[in-house]
Amino acid sequence: MRNPPRLAVAGVTGAVGQEFLRILEQRCFPFESLKLLASARSAGKKIDFLGKTYRVEELGPDSFDDVDLALFSAGGSISKKFAPIAAERGCVVVDNSSAFRMDPNVPLVVPEVNPEDIEKHRGIIANPNCSTIIMNVPVWPLHRAARVVRCVVSTYQAASGAGAAAMRELEEQAHQWARGEAITSEIFKRQYIWNLFSHNSKIDPATGYNEEETKMLRETRKIFGDESIRVTATCVRVPVLRAHCESINLTFERPLSEEEARKVLADAPGVSLVDDREHNLHPEPLLASGKDDVFVGRIRRDLSQDEGYGLDLFVAGDQIRKGAALNAIQIAERLLS
Repeated sequence: MRNPPRLAVAGVTGAVGQEFLRILEQRCFPFESLKLLASARSAGKKIDFLGKTYRVEELGPDSFDDVDLALFSAGGSISKKFAPIAAERGCVVVDNSSAFRMDPNVPLVVPEVNPEDIEKHRGIIANPNCSTIIMNVPVWPLHRAARVVRCVVSTYQAASGAGAAAMRELEEQAHQWARGEAITSEIFKRQYIWNLFSHNSKIDPATGYNEEETKMLRETRKIFGDESIRVTATCVRVPVLRAHCESINLTFERPLSEEEARKVLADAPGVSLVDDREHNLHPEPLLASGKDDVFVGRIRRDLSQDEGYGLDLFVAGDQIRKGAALNAIQIAERLLS
């Protein structure tokens, strides 16, 4: 790959696509040229970026003839169609969708966990699910210290995980409620404001697990390179605009004290400790929104397990940044290093 690369952003008009541009600017990501791609309905729109006006082009088979690196956030069906075409033409794709995550020939990467897997790519690198990333950034260093054998996680997932339209609907429902109007529900087909409900991904009738919960298990095993780790998840949508939270309970193979765990996390890349018991200051969505790190707090011994073998955490991470756009750009930066 040439450095700086000829760069493309596919799905640029969506929430993650727009975040790509913000992070590229903030991190001074180098590129020789930039192509902004989206669906036919967005083609022709103009976007100002780094002092230049770009015209959004319709994503098509010929979009990657002069592109070295493409950041995709256009949905699974689009990725399945166009990512292989881009790879065949010599472009490396970093894909945010679920299309290739469990493909054995495609690396699934969290740079703080398994950056070495980037080198195994055959033209496509997969970005994990947002909830998986936010969990794995703090769990991985603890896994290295004492080996996690079991992880029980409950997620509190923001509207941002369902895209810009879901965020707008939550805001509109808040306005409607405040005005005493009937609440409209197009995205989730139910009231979102003042409500919680099981994650909106499809539920397997045989197991009762939804797709989001299954992703957290399967993706964690692939990223950690450990098929024996046990993960069970309960994923819930909460009326928060941006940033996911997760309650994480861990069981270790070897004893790890609370003090040792705190030191491991304090030194871990991509982690910020927010754990003030005296003032009840711990990770919150508003604290994590717009930030790169995953915030970790409520670190405490699990009193239901033998001393040293169980730990509880509460984490918050920006789903659009570290859970999507930032993770992909960190992968791209590794490709160029």
